Amino acid sequence: MRVLMIGDIVGESGRTTLSTYLPRLKRTYQPDAIIVNGENAADDGRGITRGIAREFFGAGVDGITLGNHTWDKREIFDFIDDEPRLIRPANYPEGAPGASVVRLTLSQGTLTVISLMGRTFMNNLDCPFRKVDELLTSIKGKGPILVDFHAETTSEKQALAWYVDGRVSAVIGTHTHVQTGDERILPNGTAFLSDVGMTGPYDSILGMEKEVVLKRFLTQLPVRFEVARGRSQLNGVLLDINVTSGIAQGIKRIRIDDDQPWFE
Repeated sequence: MRVLMIGDIVGESGRTTLSTYLPRLKRTYQPDAIIVNGENAADDGRGITRGIAREFFGAGVDGITLGNHTWDKREIFDFIDDEPRLIRPANYPEGAPGASVVRLTLSQGTLTVISLMGRTFMNNLDCPFRKVDELLTSIKGKGPILVDFHAETTSEKQALAWYVDGRVSAVIGTHTHVQTGDERILPNGTAFLSDVGMTGPYDSILGMEKEVVLKRFLTQLPVRFEVARGRSQLNGVLLDINVTSGIAQGIKRIRIDDDQPWFE
């Protein structure tokens, strides 16, 4: 089974970049499933709307993972329970709306996608380590399992990957918007990447206008972040997984920007 995961889509720039390159990526790599992180996909880079979710699914996306901006658009409460392919972090406290695990039925088999959120320098949610134990115990006929771990620090991401090595197919980090170069397959067969990166403004600071972010650092005054304009980038990762064992057989980073242009 081949899975394409595309990193945090930021604003209109990210959505346009996804629509530009996704047909080429599908043609070149022929993935069986496409997963995107969409928690920054709204125009202001915070949250997701029903229309954007439908846009992604219409383009061929199979699942949308979320993170700390899950609830930033109030309208999400009107539709998250109606769309199981929209996956919020599983370690929000009991009673939170929406699905935290999705099982996708594909031509090559079943892919389970789990969303988790870290706690270091982030919201004080339930323990992601104990939550993943609970979820893995409940999943029957496991097969390939992809975990999107939306977390701030590389140490927490690495710790979770080692904790579940051999029990899931891949742990792919999101949230920091900077693609890391530490992709590997751990000894028991779990693919790992600390952060898949982002899709959206290239000449930016984590997708936001540089001048606004610099003003914040220079003055320590409150400022309103704005999604940057101009050149764009796409970051992703390609996973090859044994359908029977769920063991990862390959991991390849994808980076498209003006310094690393697209070649077919």
